[in-house]
Amino acid sequence: MSRSVQLLLTENVDNLGIVGDVVNVRSGYARNFLLPRGLATVPSDDVIEALKEKRAKAERELAALRSEREKMIKKMEGVEVTLKRSCNDQGILYGSVTQQDIAEAMTGAGYTVKPRDVRLPHTIKRVDTYEVHIKLDQDLETDIRLHVEADRVIDEDRGEEMDFDNEGNLIEKPRRKAREAAEGEKSGA
Repeated sequence: MSRSVQLLLTENVDNLGIVGDVVNVRSGYARNFLLPRGLATVPSDDVIEALKEKRAKAERELAALRSEREKMIKKMEGVEVTLKRSCNDQGILYGSVTQQDIAEAMTGAGYTVKPRDVRLPHTIKRVDTYEVHIKLDQDLETDIRLHVEADRVIDEDRGEEMDFDNEGNLIEKPRRKAREAAEGEKSGA
């Protein structure tokens, strides 16, 4: 059996084509996905002619979607989104911020963004500000600013560093607050 096969799409298929396109796909993709779901068929002149009206409608819908996305990209310039998350005292999140979280926040702000449109270069696991890339189409993309904030006040007093002697034993130090209180009594006396 050949490695690829030529099929005529009977429905729009993401990242492959629209109704009426003749595409070359791997035989397994055709056999296991496209043909059983009725998304494609063997190309013939009769079927191509029958799909002309459906293809014209799909092209109009794609043109309308494209113009809508162009307007949305222009509105997204300089957008800032804030997410509040649980974290420890060092600002490390207990979970990570996902594409789904960002897409939901953008949708809540009035922008129609799907999770697959959000491009994260790395996992977001800290409280900080990030630049997030949004790509709606091949040439329709922008960056937004994402602020990840703690859901509570982070305790800035992180304690003191632990010191060890040459033998590896912990060197006991007076606690900072006790030392500050003692210093306060000295200066007040």
